[in-house]
Amino acid sequence: MSAPLLWIVLPLVGSVILFFLPQPRPAGIAGGIIAAVLAVIALLVPIDVALLLGQISFKISSSVQVLGRSFVLGAADGSVLAIIYGLAAMWFFGTEAAGMPGRFVSLGLAIVSLLVASIAVEPFLFAAPLLEVASLLVIPLLVLPFQPPRRGALRFLIYQTLAMPFILFSGWMLAGVEASPGDIGLTIQSGVMLWLGFAFLLAIFPLYNWIPLLAEEASPYAVGFLLWALPSFTVIFALGFLDRYTWLRTTPQFATAIQSAGFIMVASGGIFAAFQRHLGRLMAYAAIVGTGMLILAMSLGTLRSVELVFLLLIARGLELAVWSLGISTLRTQAESLRFGAVQGLARAYPFAVAALLLANLSMVGFPLLAGFPSRLALWEELASQSLLHAFWLLLGVFGLLVGAIRTLAVLVMAPEGIPWKRNESLTQTLMLGAGMIGLFLLGIFPQVIQPFLTNLPIMFQHIGQ
Repeated sequence: MSAPLLWIVLPLVGSVILFFLPQPRPAGIAGGIIAAVLAVIALLVPIDVALLLGQISFKISSSVQVLGRSFVLGAADGSVLAIIYGLAAMWFFGTEAAGMPGRFVSLGLAIVSLLVASIAVEPFLFAAPLLEVASLLVIPLLVLPFQPPRRGALRFLIYQTLAMPFILFSGWMLAGVEASPGDIGLTIQSGVMLWLGFAFLLAIFPLYNWIPLLAEEASPYAVGFLLWALPSFTVIFALGFLDRYTWLRTTPQFATAIQSAGFIMVASGGIFAAFQRHLGRLMAYAAIVGTGMLILAMSLGTLRSVELVFLLLIARGLELAVWSLGISTLRTQAESLRFGAVQGLARAYPFAVAALLLANLSMVGFPLLAGFPSRLALWEELASQSLLHAFWLLLGVFGLLVGAIRTLAVLVMAPEGIPWKRNESLTQTLMLGAGMIGLFLLGIFPQVIQPFLTNLPIMFQHIGQ
């Protein structure tokens, strides 16, 4: 058994089987169990190490050849695989509570496996087509059957498709830079190409206009899954670039460009979030702020920055899952997610409202919630460089806080005499409750994440040198 077969091919086969389970409950349970088992195996069973089980000796090999291309998942990748599939299991278990069809689990499992393949394939140039295929599989989650795609979905697909040629050309040029490191012109061209490719993939300002549009048009749970999955893998892919190419890490202009993009995304996303009157768009701009924080963490260029990136990724996955599940629950009652349509729903859906508000506050970095440790660490790193850097982060966080306060005011604003009553189903109540408990546990006991972060310096061993 090889690691790529276990964590790439097996989920793909499982996604095909789950496609024939149209009901959300069995599909969600089966998909969640598959992802959870893969996460546990990745955490407990080392890759490329011979193990003895009774009289049987076995080893999960690290690579496999497919059509002349290698897919490699080494011993250091186990922690990343555990994080990815653990968060994916959480999303799949919430399928029924969010009112998603069974195909969400099938397509979601296929998307995650393709994204894992994108960080495992060698040469890395072939990651771009895999990312494009994963983007194509997202479209059925965003567009209803037999309905034409709307502006948000079209812009998302266009931008993701435009990223592919830039990544491919930059990879081709980077090979030339390795052969002729003194060629300044080629180095600049490859850097610009790489920057444009990741700008489209990560939806860097002003290329994120499709995110709030999509949040208005599509299912909040599907949008939340998209905003978790694709940026997370793109950031891991980008860390691989920084670890592989020394000149990328050591070029001051490139580091400044990354940091500037992060500050612009954090500040602009927070300012826009403060003035939103739609719950979906508010979550979208909060995700943009979160992506900006990930970019800022990458720009630090230290070994601690790698751990900080993954701290942000874990908290982001839980926050978006809880937030989008809360919004999906409210959407079953309200005709739209605009403030006027959801006014006073806290009395009818207290668990859903509490969940989305806690997720919002966690993204702000509120104490005792999942986002607090990572945001505090990022703030400390930026403040040690410049107080102006810390101010830009403060501006984005303050915008999210204003959005949370306005959301709370609208949701509790109900006429006198309306009683408080829980209208969430038992499944929704359990999933929302588990999500809120998870937000508090990660905030109060952040050390539980430490086993997942142990091998990360080995995976990105050149960053920080």
